[in-house]
Amino acid sequence: MTNSFVKGFIADLFYFPKIGRGVHCIWQRNFLYFRQTIFTSITWIFVEPLLYLFALGYGLGRYVNQVEGLSYAEFIAPSMMATSGMFVAFFEGTYGTYTKLTRQNTYQTVILTPVSPDEVLIGEILWVTTKAFISVLSVAIVLTLMGLLPLAGIIPALGVLFLMCWVFASIGVWLASLAKSYEWFTYSQSGFIMPMSLFCGTYFPLSQLPKYLKYFSNILPLTHVMMSVRMFLHGEVTSMFLINIIYLIALGAIFTNLAAARFVRRLVF
Repeated sequence: MTNSFVKGFIADLFYFPKIGRGVHCIWQRNFLYFRQTIFTSITWIFVEPLLYLFALGYGLGRYVNQVEGLSYAEFIAPSMMATSGMFVAFFEGTYGTYTKLTRQNTYQTVILTPVSPDEVLIGEILWVTTKAFISVLSVAIVLTLMGLLPLAGIIPALGVLFLMCWVFASIGVWLASLAKSYEWFTYSQSGFIMPMSLFCGTYFPLSQLPKYLKYFSNILPLTHVMMSVRMFLHGEVTSMFLINIIYLIALGAIFTNLAAARFVRRLVF
């Protein structure tokens, strides 16, 4: 059984989904629905990270002089963009996808049309990525207007954050393809997403962590995101940037393939 599981997992890693015109149809379908609830969605996207910013940046920040030469509010501003995109991608990719898959039977209806299961999967990941990046952009605009983000380097930083949204979108959709109930997501949320929001250089430098936690943090994708974003915003880009980007691209490709293979099996068989 173990050998068959390993073989199946390796086969899924090399399952490359076919991309066609149906991808845009799935993305457009989600966008049209999003337009009906855009006010509620944008309001939640704006308010939650700003609450963190005011509570930590200006509340706790009164007791912190400077972090790496920045005020505490300036230090955690990039974290607000990153964690906002991560949470939106995760929740939309897991709960949203699982609901369409098991409660609404949306995908089962769609594949009765010329749209293939691969196109459904890629279109869904693309939409989740887009929605998460809308969250990132919304927070970035507010933080820039508040003077907490330097304009220099903001464009490449946003490029890294878009890549991050894809990574967490693919992870979320993959988890949705595995889940048997909504309760399954509690484990990944509490054991994976929440620790990342705390121990990846978001609210304090990684140098403050014990050595064993530093090694653990370097495995987590959000750590590589935060390192690269801060490099661009602070104008201190090093060769580590390439390692970060390669790692994120590899994770995005791996989980997209895993999600596609599992998704197709769940829809077709």
